[in-house]
Amino acid sequence: MPSSAQRILLDVFGYPSFRGEQQSVVEHVAAGGDALVLMPTGGGKSLCYQIPALLRAGAGIVVSPLIALMQDQVDALRQLGVKAAFLNSSLSADDAREVFGCLVRGELDMLYVAPERLLMPNFLSALEQVEAGPGLALFAIDEAHCVSQWGHDFRPEYRELTVLHERFPAVPRIALTATADAPTRREIVERLKLEDARQFVSSFDRPNIRYRVTQKANARKQLAAFLEAEHANDAGIVYCLSRKKVEETAAWLKEQGWDALPYHAGLDAAVRAGNQKRFLREEGVIMVATVAFGMGIDKPNVRFVAHLDLPKSMEGYYQETGRAGRDGLPADAWMTYGLADVVSMRQMLSTGDAPEERKRLELRKLDALLGFCESTACRHQAILRYFGEEHPGGCAQCDNCLEPVDTWDATQAAQMALSCVYRTGQRFGVGHLIDVLLGKATPQVEKFRHQQLTTFGIGQTLNQAQWSSVYRQLVAAGLLEVDMEAYGGLRLTEAARPVLRGEQEVWLRRDAEPARRKVSRAERGARAREAFAGANDDPLWTALKAKRMELAREQGVPPYVIFHDSTLLEILNAKPGTLAELGRISGVGQAKLARYGEAFLDMLKAYEAKEGAD
Repeated sequence: MPSSAQRILLDVFGYPSFRGEQQSVVEHVAAGGDALVLMPTGGGKSLCYQIPALLRAGAGIVVSPLIALMQDQVDALRQLGVKAAFLNSSLSADDAREVFGCLVRGELDMLYVAPERLLMPNFLSALEQVEAGPGLALFAIDEAHCVSQWGHDFRPEYRELTVLHERFPAVPRIALTATADAPTRREIVERLKLEDARQFVSSFDRPNIRYRVTQKANARKQLAAFLEAEHANDAGIVYCLSRKKVEETAAWLKEQGWDALPYHAGLDAAVRAGNQKRFLREEGVIMVATVAFGMGIDKPNVRFVAHLDLPKSMEGYYQETGRAGRDGLPADAWMTYGLADVVSMRQMLSTGDAPEERKRLELRKLDALLGFCESTACRHQAILRYFGEEHPGGCAQCDNCLEPVDTWDATQAAQMALSCVYRTGQRFGVGHLIDVLLGKATPQVEKFRHQQLTTFGIGQTLNQAQWSSVYRQLVAAGLLEVDMEAYGGLRLTEAARPVLRGEQEVWLRRDAEPARRKVSRAERGARAREAFAGANDDPLWTALKAKRMELAREQGVPPYVIFHDSTLLEILNAKPGTLAELGRISGVGQAKLARYGEAFLDMLKAYEAKEGAD
């Protein structure tokens, strides 16, 4: 006899079994315990509070920082037959009163609310009335890392959510985040008064994501080649550092025939909302964005996340890449970077308004990300080790494991590069240093009489690109640092001394030569076919997606709210002929079976009849 939690999981959500720590979290919170849940994006965090809210008497109150996404979250729950609503500034006064009335009358299972609304004195007073009447099932604090002053998602209102513990001590609280590092975890516990909460920490590995880092040559062309080869009709996110670059990249992609939209905080609010709605509700849209876009994005079939600029930290990289492949199907995290990115990111961090302590921390985090970029080891292993988790390596899901990197004894080249930095005064950028090493008597070199140095022309056994790689890796290894007071010039660190003295060897990765051949038509579709076991080549897959889109438009919801790609893929492979068979497919709960079952079965029968006639 299945437990009540398992029955809800199957009947309401359509899943036959819990994953990982989900069941333990659900049982703990349903029994009235507080919890801190650290689970990767796509790991099923929402079920950890949704099922206890349905098991316990009263309404579950979900604190969410993103007004724009509450509508879609509520739509998804209503599709499942759950009585859900949201309360935020987007509602009219009449609609807000109606929602509030439903809450007070005990007609809601779940209410999503922005922290600003929750903290209003009259709302807190009203919640006390609800607790005394129909009851409060729980408080779920989503995106709990917003309490952290070190994060780019910091929301000061989150610091005040301790009021929930103070005014409603009998109501269990569950705080959830996909940010894994220990300092943020400690800050969540301290700021939300969760010292007595049980902590549930899942593995942060995302084995379905293929990580790749490539050296920047022509970023736009590299991006276009990546999209053409592997993601011709897929939804994805392209991250850029600046608003200007976002708009220019989106416009360029559009000119090349891609359905690309820009998103950044400087755009008009209506434009931002419209672009986000298109991304969520249509197929194959590419969002080009700054980090202003992404937190809480529920779209499960984002097939790639591409970075055209370095993120600020490993935490940022992990969060942003984690928006890909939330449905568990294969996805790509692709990044191109160069030394210029390092210089610009250091400049941005060093010249910001943050206190010196925070600047030092952010620069250390950037150094860790550089180490990851230049690593020759398994990417999955490197990410997990940063977050204090072990991984055996050999993932077959990253560039370093799929195509092991050659290394070379670069000790002599490193000594030349470091010596050139020293002899030119430790204040010049890479371009000038390479000119000196290659013996180029440019006006700049002659102006400073650097053609007279002993390092002038000593590096002609390597070319421009190879020296650029050497300098990039020496910075990442901590032998050189970027001097912001010298406008991005390089200077030696203490770690360079043993190398210059010949006491320490330097081994560097050998950058792959850029591919010059054209990608064949067969190769372009290879990854897509691998990802969906032939689905993209199957006309039935196209027909299933078309039926899903038709139903989604009728309902006014994103397609994934009807069924995830993973559910469609199971329908494609199983070809159910009855409602009972369809109901056994993961992701098809009782409410969706009743609402959409006949429509999909009719489509399958019509397709089979057409195939038979042909």
